[in-house]
Amino acid sequence: MVDLNSKRTADILRFLIGLMLLVILNQLAGRFPLRWDLTEEKRFSIQAPTKDLLRNLEDQVFIDVYLDGALPAGFARLKKSIEETLEEFKVYAGDNLQYKFVDPSTAASGASRNQFYASLAEKGIQPSNVIDTREGERTEKLVFPGAVVAQGTREKGVLLLKGNKGAGPDQQLNQSIEGLEYELASAIRGLSSSNEQRIGLVKGHGELGDQDITDLTSSLSSQYRLGNVNLSIYQDLIGYDALLVLKPTQAYNEVEKYNLDQFIMQGGKAIFFIDALHLDMDSIRGEGTYAFPYQTNLDDLLFRYGVRINKDLVVDRFGQRYPVVVGTIGNQPNLQWMPWPFYPLLNHKGDHPIVRNLDAVSSRMVSSIDTVKAQGVRKIPLLFSSQYSLSAEYPVKVSLNDLRKDFNPETFNQGPIPLAYLLEGHFTSLYKNRLTPEGVVSQNRLDEGNSSILVVADGDMMTSQINPKTDRPLPMGFDLASQQEAFANRDFLLNAVAYLLNEDGIINARNKEVKIRPLDTVRIANSKLQWQVFNLVTPLVILIIYGIVRHLIRKRKYANF
Repeated sequence: MVDLNSKRTADILRFLIGLMLLVILNQLAGRFPLRWDLTEEKRFSIQAPTKDLLRNLEDQVFIDVYLDGALPAGFARLKKSIEETLEEFKVYAGDNLQYKFVDPSTAASGASRNQFYASLAEKGIQPSNVIDTREGERTEKLVFPGAVVAQGTREKGVLLLKGNKGAGPDQQLNQSIEGLEYELASAIRGLSSSNEQRIGLVKGHGELGDQDITDLTSSLSSQYRLGNVNLSIYQDLIGYDALLVLKPTQAYNEVEKYNLDQFIMQGGKAIFFIDALHLDMDSIRGEGTYAFPYQTNLDDLLFRYGVRINKDLVVDRFGQRYPVVVGTIGNQPNLQWMPWPFYPLLNHKGDHPIVRNLDAVSSRMVSSIDTVKAQGVRKIPLLFSSQYSLSAEYPVKVSLNDLRKDFNPETFNQGPIPLAYLLEGHFTSLYKNRLTPEGVVSQNRLDEGNSSILVVADGDMMTSQINPKTDRPLPMGFDLASQQEAFANRDFLLNAVAYLLNEDGIINARNKEVKIRPLDTVRIANSKLQWQVFNLVTPLVILIIYGIVRHLIRKRKYANF
């Protein structure tokens, strides 16, 4: 018979009740999870739009991350951050998100391994050649810091090692960790979206041809619906969410400009890539040639919105390399790639999600931009020239012979010059208090409206150069000198479109900041002995104090007996 008044029975009951409560709490925690991010910069938290995207997945998403095996410390840290991010994703996506880590070097044979490497490179996951030293042994290994995101029959490669290559390795790695949420969520969104948003490519003013924008249309069409737009017919604009104006070389008439203005007043977004000056690159050899202004008839429209593209060319000491014949070797021309100051590399950026942690952007014959008063419009500079740059006012003479001269550093003294602006807020129509242009089909006219537009003073930034050997278009930002896609022109475009079409969306995940808190190596070296002694002596002192205190307590407790 069980004695309910015994101490042993009471202890057993307490244990069983405690165990039952623990099981109940565990079940409740699994059903209603509570999560606290106690880090200062909220590094383990994800944005609300990302949570909504993951909760609303209609089909399973599979992610294969090709970062596994024996990795250097930096890539091991990147792998851990990827795993933490994906685990956070699973909290909201549940079983609709599955992931695994794969070591691409574990193929059965060298041929199959090389074939697998080539397939990853075709998906945009470029390898990094890493040299590591372990236990005095130097090893060299190809690392693929990327993932393939698949949903249904569609898949997309995602390069997860990004950031600004101009920064140090630790900073670039940290920037890559900061961008993990956006890169992965953007890929999932691209596979899950139904391409409902529409982007119009404005035609009819000598804009870039289809071959010139091959990479642009390919990059955008995977996430958006593209179409050509004739501004002279306002009905052509109906249903579009954004317009792209790509290097017009002919003038807009008043009807076209009015329809463009009204599209923006109605809340439509617009991106302008505009050249202020025209230069014939075939004529820059020898004595060179002069650059002349384009007459696009858009100056007053942009002026009303808050910016002015100046009739000048920005000259920068840090320019993209350009082939120049500097002599002959035997009977062959000696061709060298030299920095061309009229092709600035834009590595100085503003503080905005569009350009945060972005690598350098290449530009060609870019002009400066000034801001003017526009009530209600916020003007955010995005891209700048380097601190060693200047503005060459029109008329500008350009000659390849200048490359043979020694540039005087003191002349490049105008500091960072803004070359791209994001304008957002409450815009005023160019045609407010003016008569509607003759020929405009009647419509609901608006004199004010809320919108966002991007103005870039370079019409060639989004062009696909032609490979001289194959006569095929190259990706945006391709560097002919190094024969690789070295610049972030495509990322700049995609980030800009993502922000304009959904400024409260997952693009804001690019604002995440993971602070580096390095140890002070000098201080460590100076106080190394002090801390070693402290770590050795302190536990012994604590143990002795504990023994003395315990002895005194026992002595006082049993003194009465």
